[in-house]
Amino acid sequence: MSKSEALRQQILALVQEYYEAEHSQQPFTPGETEVPVSGRVFDAAEMVNLVDSSLEFWLTTGRYADQFEQAFARWMTVRHAVLCNSGSSANLLALSALTSPKLDERQLRPGDEVITVAAGFPTTVNPIVQNQLMPVFLDIELGTYNVDVSLLETAVSSRTKAIMIAHTLGNPFNLDAVLEVANKHNLWLIEDNCDAVGATFNGRLTGSFGHLSTVSFYPAHHITMGEGGAVLTNRPQIKKLVESFRDWGRDCWCAPGVANTCGKRFGWQLGELPEGYDHKYIYSHIGYNLKMTDMQAAVGVAQLDKLPGFIAARKRNWQLLYDGLKQYEEYFILPEATPNSDPSWFGFLLTVRPDAPFSRNELVQFLEANQVATRLLFSGNIIRQPAYQNIPHRVVGTLTHTDIVMNQTFWIGVYPRITAEMIAYVLSVFAKFMRR
Repeated sequence: MSKSEALRQQILALVQEYYEAEHSQQPFTPGETEVPVSGRVFDAAEMVNLVDSSLEFWLTTGRYADQFEQAFARWMTVRHAVLCNSGSSANLLALSALTSPKLDERQLRPGDEVITVAAGFPTTVNPIVQNQLMPVFLDIELGTYNVDVSLLETAVSSRTKAIMIAHTLGNPFNLDAVLEVANKHNLWLIEDNCDAVGATFNGRLTGSFGHLSTVSFYPAHHITMGEGGAVLTNRPQIKKLVESFRDWGRDCWCAPGVANTCGKRFGWQLGELPEGYDHKYIYSHIGYNLKMTDMQAAVGVAQLDKLPGFIAARKRNWQLLYDGLKQYEEYFILPEATPNSDPSWFGFLLTVRPDAPFSRNELVQFLEANQVATRLLFSGNIIRQPAYQNIPHRVVGTLTHTDIVMNQTFWIGVYPRITAEMIAYVLSVFAKFMRR
């Protein structure tokens, strides 16, 4: 063993010891320890991989990223996973790829319409606006909090070219109904699967149905790299377009540090460039630099091994909350799984009924004061947000349920570090509030 390899092994052994000394889970003290809505869950394996990657000092996308992309694509039962620096960037890349002139008559052009929902996360909608497309907002169902599919057919116009919606808090939307409309009208489908890794619809993983889908690896999500995301697709052409937009918009598909993958680096003539212009510096799209670092991917490789256990813990915690809160159903609309689905829950949603003797704000403030963290359902009604007041858009039908969500809905955590003891405490806080 070389001296450098021996030192590496010593360093990694010390990292293991450091984790055990510094990051062992602290005991839970009811009323003092916060019950968060989300957070990172890791052990020494992630820290060892992170330090191992840093010792190579490659920094940009490298061997760990390659390993993760291949393993995650297999896990998600798709052909291709393209890593990027966030789930929001993944959404931007997925939709931007569909604006490529290389798609000929299926290219999205400024003014084309994309169907989505108004009750969601901003960066599901932002790529539509950023690409000068028109968002068409639909209402949602209460209970599942997913798109009201009865509105889909009405929403399609001669300018409609795509559907881009999320599986809300890990609960799949009705893919049968959405795909029926998408296929009938030759629409692109982008699944925002950021909150739903591991969910299934008719026994098949969400994120494997659409032409493209997206995933986030932010600490709140099912697995984390700190920051990070991925675009998934089964189509090699779409993969290449996503990579182009991610990598400055270049036409070349060489990996970082690699040259002449195509075997004719100086044999291209594109646009109005001279014959033989270096292919590494030919740009076919107006792109970005949205790559992730190999250190982030190293963390993801370790996290992926834990994913099945994480999903099982989320389902367990969701069920414990459901069973404990069902007694208060006269005051709450409880969450429900979409028919034919098995959600991979991101959180536990509650809507305070209009005739309840308390408001959402009163309950949320009580929970927070008692160390039970809460969150609202993202933007509520996004067209009521300051940034979206003047964007061009269409609304189909009314947004009645979306406004109810904005005023009366919130969620609490189910993430894997939440224990049965913590769930019992959360239920006791609800019971204390109800006794008031």
